[in-house]
Amino acid sequence: MQAGLAMQSIAMLGSQEQKEQWLPRMARVEALGAFALTEPEHGSDSVSLETTARRDGEEWVLDGRKKWIGNGSIADVVVVWARDTGDGQVKGFLVEPPTPGWTAEKMTGKGSLRAVWQAEITLDGVRVPEANRLPGAGSFKDTARVLAGTRNAVAWGALGHATAAYDIAITYAGERTQFGRPLASFQIVQERLVRMLAEVCSMQLYCLRLARLIEQERLTDTIAAIAKMNNTRRAREVLAEARDLLGGNGILLDFHVMRHMADIEALHTYEGTETIQTLIVGRDITGIGAFA
Repeated sequence: MQAGLAMQSIAMLGSQEQKEQWLPRMARVEALGAFALTEPEHGSDSVSLETTARRDGEEWVLDGRKKWIGNGSIADVVVVWARDTGDGQVKGFLVEPPTPGWTAEKMTGKGSLRAVWQAEITLDGVRVPEANRLPGAGSFKDTARVLAGTRNAVAWGALGHATAAYDIAITYAGERTQFGRPLASFQIVQERLVRMLAEVCSMQLYCLRLARLIEQERLTDTIAAIAKMNNTRRAREVLAEARDLLGGNGILLDFHVMRHMADIEALHTYEGTETIQTLIVGRDITGIGAFA
């Protein structure tokens, strides 16, 4: 949220003054940022967002609702995406809470990513100066450019969860004794551990390729989408194997597998669900958009 979405939005689409004002402080975590795109009725179809921005002299008036906004209740600056009532295009604005008309309520009852404070936000006539509009954000295509970069980070995050699951499972199999022998000595356990390792290695190769494409400035939406889709799907499978190998202990928080299982469910959904990633890739390889 901080570096991948909020800071990247400002770095990619902000003015020089906006970059100088926020990026150094955010890099030192002296200021917290948030990225407000998702709405109560628009998640996967975020392009249909209903939050509006109306020009009023040298200010913009924002109205609408946002949901699932990480850091939304504690951020010093929030990148808010809204549809310009004048030209119908999606634009980005830097809102600096607290400000009149802005309400952010922390969401509770989550079973995943419990350490992340996410908020439901209401904007009721929030006024933002023209100087706080991101000049490089002229349409939803610019929003999508930011999102493509963060899908790369989700692929890495999924790899981290899978690696942790494999490490926990192989350690446990070596220490746990059943029928007078360590679990690791049974053929079926070794076969499952090897399959887990094979999946982790394939995920590593995806991430390595992503990193090299980023260095070469050749990363595309399609590559980011297929990497995110593949790695979150494979991580779920590796975690399920680890939980099963640990037996009853697999559901105990002391062994951490269940925590990773809960968190991978969030990664599998945010930054575009598996269905959305599939459609992005499908459009690219067939030339036909199948989103509707």
